[in-house]
Amino acid sequence: MSLVESLVEKESAMSDKNVSKGAALWHGRFDTSPAESLVAYTESLSFDKRLWADDIAGSHAHVSMLVTVGILTPADGVAILGALDQVAEEFAAQEFIFEPTDEDIHTAIERRVTQLAGEPGARIHTGRSRNDQVATALRLWCKREIRRVRTGVLDLVEVLDTRADEADAQVPPIRLPGYTHLQHAQPVLLSHHLRAHAWALLRDADRLGDALARLDVSPLGAGALAGSSLPLDPQFSATQMGFASVFANSLDAVSDRDFVAEILFDIALIGVHLSRIGEEWVLWTSAEFGFASLDDAFATGSSMLPQKKNADIAELARGKTGRFIGNLTSVLSMLKGLPLAYNRDLQEDKEPLFDSVDQVLRALLALQGMISTATFNASVMSSGADAEALVATDVAEWLVHKGMPFRQAHGVVGAIVRDAIATGRPMVELVREHSDLGDEAAQLFDTGVALERRSTSGGAGPLVSGEQRERLHVRIQQLKARS
Repeated sequence: MSLVESLVEKESAMSDKNVSKGAALWHGRFDTSPAESLVAYTESLSFDKRLWADDIAGSHAHVSMLVTVGILTPADGVAILGALDQVAEEFAAQEFIFEPTDEDIHTAIERRVTQLAGEPGARIHTGRSRNDQVATALRLWCKREIRRVRTGVLDLVEVLDTRADEADAQVPPIRLPGYTHLQHAQPVLLSHHLRAHAWALLRDADRLGDALARLDVSPLGAGALAGSSLPLDPQFSATQMGFASVFANSLDAVSDRDFVAEILFDIALIGVHLSRIGEEWVLWTSAEFGFASLDDAFATGSSMLPQKKNADIAELARGKTGRFIGNLTSVLSMLKGLPLAYNRDLQEDKEPLFDSVDQVLRALLALQGMISTATFNASVMSSGADAEALVATDVAEWLVHKGMPFRQAHGVVGAIVRDAIATGRPMVELVREHSDLGDEAAQLFDTGVALERRSTSGGAGPLVSGEQRERLHVRIQQLKARS
């Protein structure tokens, strides 16, 4: 593990202490100092300082490349790399001191390196612009953090899978009513329901893997927009940083934020999937459903109502999804009108990105804890699953097996349902008395029989539950191997 990789594990909030005044690094062309209102409005240090390790990693690669191609002397390279390592240590120890002229993390690090290395430090920016520097640091940050999100998604999948196994291990396996339009539809295994959410999350993990592959391109060497007349070696820098490839077009390299938008979309869709899970758990833990209860460590109470036990994690999983969607919309709206190449508007990519990543990581961790510690009320779930009306489709399919066209069978069973509601008689009695049905069809109403008959691959019955479980495990391993 490199110094920067080890230090990034210690990344935390850093001091904003200001100690001295000086000129901005870009100020050579100007006669007067920047207005305070300009500085206050354009600064990004307050939020991009979390890129410190990534900026240092990019600078390490850049300086090493400059030495390799002969633009810097080996002695200058040693001085600058040593200063970069010291700056990394200062950040890790929360001892780095910012100055009023530090607009962003990139200028802050360059200023400090120049202080430490002396005259050689002034050469660190040779052949580089903040445009390609910022894009490089942001891509490095995304590579690391999106892997964390992806791991969190896969961890939640495994929690759902574990709870599904536990539900199937009960005798009989836990079943519950499946819903369409939030109305009772057909009985399903609890394991089947939990794994439905797992499959959606696996698609999210797959999308994040695609996004990682597309963003794994180094923009370093593109300069401000047109490359450089110096004999730079962008491939060397890319290899040093662990990028899979190098930019093909310098204009595109410094202006491309597709990877930010793609990540924000992926997180927004993860949020949608977490919101659906949250909505169900709000319902399931209500007195009206009573399907599950939360562990005290993952529930909250009321400041006024002593009896309350609230599913706040599930509710926030719903609520924060609007935030994820808003962050995506913000970046897309910012990007839509930008001419090539770099524009300062692109500074607005970071806060939405950082916020979405932070919030989804917290959501995934909280939901893992909530679901893994919750208790399922098997008797309540099974009671709902065994309601007579949920067998209606199975009775119609029984008639289809006997040769009746489905539309006719649907009408026969629909009439029985209508009569049961009108007379208050159990459906099973009406089925037993019907000339096209009788005792054999009435056996479908025995506990669990209808569910056991479901044999379609990927369906909700116990006969195919093991097959689905194995397919899920194979897919989990495939996605883990990809990361």
